[in-house]
Amino acid sequence: MNHNNKIIIFDCDSTLSKIEGIDELAREKGTNIFNQVEALTHAAMNGESPLTDVFERRLQIIQPNLKTCKIIQQRYIETIEPTAIQTINTLKLKGYTPIILSGGFKSLIEPLAAHLGINRIEAVPLNLDKLGNYLSFDKTYPTTYNGGKLEIIKKIKQELNPSHTIMVGDGISDLETKPAVDLFIGFGKYTDRQIVREQAHHFIYSLADIIKLI
Repeated sequence: MNHNNKIIIFDCDSTLSKIEGIDELAREKGTNIFNQVEALTHAAMNGESPLTDVFERRLQIIQPNLKTCKIIQQRYIETIEPTAIQTINTLKLKGYTPIILSGGFKSLIEPLAAHLGINRIEAVPLNLDKLGNYLSFDKTYPTTYNGGKLEIIKKIKQELNPSHTIMVGDGISDLETKPAVDLFIGFGKYTDRQIVREQAHHFIYSLADIIKLI
């Protein structure tokens, strides 16, 4: 085991950035679609509906295209958590490798990850056709179903054999990773979920507070 090889894994939506990418895609399609999708997102993140069911239904409603995706890429950066960059830079100096693990879409998150200096993103592939219209998403990708983030973290640990693993996130899907990490930090700045607050090892409202906990 390499004791210099520590990893910290961040959820993206409502953690590294204020927004939920899927809700913002819906917002661009009008109020009616947004209201439908937001309700489905909350149901999934609060553990009220299976993530698998919600994932497909939201995309069928939205039908995202390339133009909308580019808008949301920029919105992620515009709504970045205020202490995220400084915190990630400090974590790197302390020997941590940051990774994004998200139920969002990889292509939407990539510019934010670059902005943050994070090289590895585990997120859902979104498929558009040559004209930029919605085709599909990768239904087999683990973060599209409950327990998927836990599955990915186990694979990352097998690959990297870290000496210490931290997970930071706001949702039920993040909390599901607790058995596989040394420290689970719940995050409540944008969405404060009672079950996450109660079951996390620590619960914070600013990413800068991570530094005090490591």
